[in-house]
Amino acid sequence: MSTLVKNHFANPSYVNGFFGKDLFNELANPAFAGSVPAVNVVENKEGFRIEVAAPGLQKSDFKLNLEKNQLTISAQKEQKEENANEKYTRREFKYASFQRTFTLPNSVDGDKIEANYADGVLSIALPKREEAKEKPARTIDIA
Repeated sequence: MSTLVKNHFANPSYVNGFFGKDLFNELANPAFAGSVPAVNVVENKEGFRIEVAAPGLQKSDFKLNLEKNQLTISAQKEQKEENANEKYTRREFKYASFQRTFTLPNSVDGDKIEANYADGVLSIALPKREEAKEKPARTIDIA
């Protein structure tokens, strides 16, 4: 398991800073109830997976950007509602947006990152570089 992952999960104050509100920009909106979607980060032998719970959005609402080792996940949705009556028209505009930025470890192969959105969950696969993957134990012969 990556040392980076072990360290930030072992230290709750680091987790709060890593996943805290300083890493995103949000607008008050009923779709997100004044917060950003919940995020799970999972590591396995092959790589990492980031899961973002964002029901009510569509695949086209998301934007993923990788610059150097910074992965930015953002979404923006605009809803318009108009009620027309004989004497007046009422229009309401609702905007929902969020942005989260993650610093990826050097072990991630940025060229092979893939994303999928299904059933209200954005899933991002972050495969490890071949040289960063755990290798099985081997016996070394002594000459």
